[in-house]
This record gives sequence, C-alpha cells and structure tokens, in this order.
Amino acid sequence: MSRPEYVQIAAKEDVNSVRDRLSFIRGKRVLLIWPEDGTTLTRKLDLVLVQREAKRRAIQLALVTHDAEVIKNAHDLSISVFETIGASERSRWKRGNSRMFTSRDDRPEDSPEHEELIEVASRVRNKRTTPRLQSLLLRLMILGVLILVMGVTGYVVLPSATITLQLSADILQIETNITADPAVTNVDVENRTIPATILKATVQGSYSIPASGIQDLSASPAIGVIIFTNQTNEAIDIPINTTVSTSTGTPILFKTVAEATLPAGAGQQVEVPIEALQSSLGTIGNVEAGLINTVIGSLEDRVTVRNLAPTTGGDNRSYTSVTAEDQERLLNIVRGQLQAAAYTEMQQQLTDSQLIVIETIRIPPAGERQDWITFSHNIGEATDTLTLEMRATVEAIAIDDRFARQIVFAELSAQKPEKLLLQTDSFQYARGSVSAVVAVNQVTFSASGQALMVGQVNIPDLQAQLAGKTLEEANLWIQRTVSLVSGSTPNIIIEPEGLPHLPLLPIRIVIQVISLS
Repeated sequence: MSRPEYVQIAAKEDVNSVRDRLSFIRGKRVLLIWPEDGTTLTRKLDLVLVQREAKRRAIQLALVTHDAEVIKNAHDLSISVFETIGASERSRWKRGNSRMFTSRDDRPEDSPEHEELIEVASRVRNKRTTPRLQSLLLRLMILGVLILVMGVTGYVVLPSATITLQLSADILQIETNITADPAVTNVDVENRTIPATILKATVQGSYSIPASGIQDLSASPAIGVIIFTNQTNEAIDIPINTTVSTSTGTPILFKTVAEATLPAGAGQQVEVPIEALQSSLGTIGNVEAGLINTVIGSLEDRVTVRNLAPTTGGDNRSYTSVTAEDQERLLNIVRGQLQAAAYTEMQQQLTDSQLIVIETIRIPPAGERQDWITFSHNIGEATDTLTLEMRATVEAIAIDDRFARQIVFAELSAQKPEKLLLQTDSFQYARGSVSAVVAVNQVTFSASGQALMVGQVNIPDLQAQLAGKTLEEANLWIQRTVSLVSGSTPNIIIEPEGLPHLPLLPIRIVIQVISLS
C-alpha cells in the first residue's frame, strides 16, 4: 500500500477548515491526526461532512486520536481509528460507509427549523397548508393501491399445485449378429464389426489306439476325444463311463473311458477320451465334429460337451494290423488333443475381457508338417496298438466382448422410443452362438442385450409449460409430452380448491414422479 498523507488537526479547528485542507488531495490515503492537547470535531455531523468530502475526492480516511467521543462516532461511520501513526501503518484500514448520514439529534443547536425557511426556500412546504379532505383522499388512494397490490401478489404467489405422474417402464430386448475381423482396428457400430485377434500356439502330444485287424471279428467301437465345459463355479468330478450322445436322428451313445475333474469356474474345460457303447458299435459310432453335444445323467445341467474332432475307429471289423484308417483316426484324435492343449495355452495370451471362439480353433495347413508327425507303425504292420506323436501350430480367433457390448447397446439406444430413457445401469449383455466362420479370418456370432426403459420428464421445463394452464389443458399437455403408464392420467391437486387454473408461477407447481419397473 502507498504511504498515507498526514494531516495534523489543530485544537478547536472547525470542519470547514479540515474540508478545505482535503481539497488539495485526491485518490490517496489520508491520516487525520488529532492534537495531543485538546480536541476538535467531536460531533458526529462533523465526521460525516469530512467523510463526504473524502468520498468525493476518492480519499480513504483514517484517524489518530484518543478522544472517546470521536472514536465512537468514527466507529459508527466505519472509519478506522488508531492510537499511533505506527499502528496505522501496520494495520488494515476500513473502507468506510458508502452512505453517510446522521440523526437530527446531531444537528447544530442554532440550526433553523423548516418553518423558518418557508419564506426563503421554495421547496419547503408547511404541512398545514394541505387541506384535510385532500389529505384524506390521498391516504385512501394509497391504501387502495396497497390493497390492490397485495391482492394481485397473493393471487400470483399463494396458489400451489401438486402433480403426480406415473412414468411408464418397459424392458427393451434386441438380438443382432456381429462380425469379428482381425483386419478391423476399430469398432464399426453401423456395420456391426469389431476387431479380433488371431492367437497361435505350438503344442505337441501323443495318443495310442488299438490297431485294426484283418480278421472278421465283432464290430469295434468308435473312439474320440470330447471337451467338457463347466457351467458352474464349482469343481466337478467326471466319473468313468459317463454317457454322452448325439442329438440329431437316432442318438449314438458313447462313454468316457477315463476319469477327469473339471476345474472350478464357469467356462473351465477338460478333455476326456470316449468310445462308443455296445449299442453303437461299428461304423455308426463314427460321427462328425460337433455332433456329440448331449450329457446323459446327473451332470446334464452342470456341464456341456462337444467333440472338436470326429470320432473314428468304429468298424464292423477289427484288425490286428495297422490300416490307413487307423492312422487317419489316430491323427484326428491327436489333432483334437492338440487343439484342446492349444486352447489351454492360448488362455494365457488373453486379456481380462477377451475370450476364444471355440469354433475357430483349428490346425491350418501350414501348422501341420510331415516331419512333426510320427506313427509307431506303418500301414500293414501287425500290432495291437498304434501310437502317434505329433506337433502342430494351432490357430484361433479371440474377441473382446467389450466391443460387442458397445454395438448391442448402440442398437438398444437406436430402438428406444423417443419419450423413454434407457437406464444404463440395467443393461445386460449376452453372447450367443457362432453362426459362420470364414476360414480363420472372420467369425460371425449372435449377441443379445436388454435394458430397462423408463419415462423421462424435464421438471423445470414442464413447470414452465404448465404455469397458468387450466386442468384440461394441463392434462392434454402432459399426455402429449410425457410417457405415462398405459391407462393412467396425471393426478393434479390445486390449492386453494376451486382455482380454475394452475399457479402462474412455475416454482409453485410441485411435480412428483413415480417410476414403475
């Protein structure tokens, strides 16, 4: 802050002298210093006049005095008072009152009464000159105006209304087909396309099967490998001889030939070897991949099953020597085994939101080399058992369900009626089955979603629109602009009763909303 101007006041100095001394200063801080002996400007009116002069000249005023009367008057006028000059430099100054006034008690004793000024001041009028009748009429007019103003104010402000609305609610469901393509980098909502990732895993394994003989014997059972998938959050023991079958045509029955345990958690899988039952011996037991899809027994509600590769070996004859069919059958079994092993390894490559499309798991031609396939016996060699050791590179497509959720939610939003609001926290997404696989490059699958829709209302806007409307007009307006429960009407209560229209002030209209789900 700038250093203030000091104005030393002499004892008995009058207010006019102080105001004249301030006339030489403008836009500064001024410290008025009272004399050590004696005092001056003890009337409140004196300080009011000095403060007015300071305001006209943009002067911030403060006092240094010990006079109790001056201090009291300065406090009433919000003028800073300090005991010493040093204290004024260390402390903050008050801004002072923007309006300065004083009571009639502070006027000078020799100040003339207004009656004495009538003859010389044209603006001063004697109250007794106004006729009594004129004065009475004036008062009645003022009273009438006040009553009218109060009546109009009460008519506008006092009425209130409470409107209760039952907003409609419904569940919107959609199902759509989504294509996952590794060549796509971004989600395309319009074309329902999402990015996909090609996963690769090089795995090896071995498996043995009985060799077919050259003698006519009883029919041999078909064998293969199936994948059990857990549908619960608990570990499940799969006992030996668990029965599975096909679901199309005449059921072809198989049994597991080994015990297995499904790890806990929905989606966890385990592979188990199978062979055809007595009733399904022979070539009838040779079924294509994906046809074994039914579990018979107590596990049917807890697990699902699928054969990733065809079952082979079912024949009406058995051989004690290796045939081409033996090798092909064993090759298919091991391929299925390798695909299952690769599936487990690929799980480690996924992010938290990714999943593998099982239908896309395959061994591409480039992933199966002849030097990676080793049979224990050649075709025509006599043996009871044929073993295959094999290595292969397996590929599969992984998709991110977050992208599919975006497309499903966008379609839900597009199909939502205009008057309803989609509750985002109620949105539920589900991925369906695969409908098409184009090599390993694209996969098309179904996805569904549902969400709760509720009626929406802009309360401030509705209050403004309804203000001053009649009951009939308000009802029509609400039913035209707000989605209500079918068959319901707005419940409108106006106070005081009998008022022909809603309040004129929107703030006096209370809107209560009831959402039904």
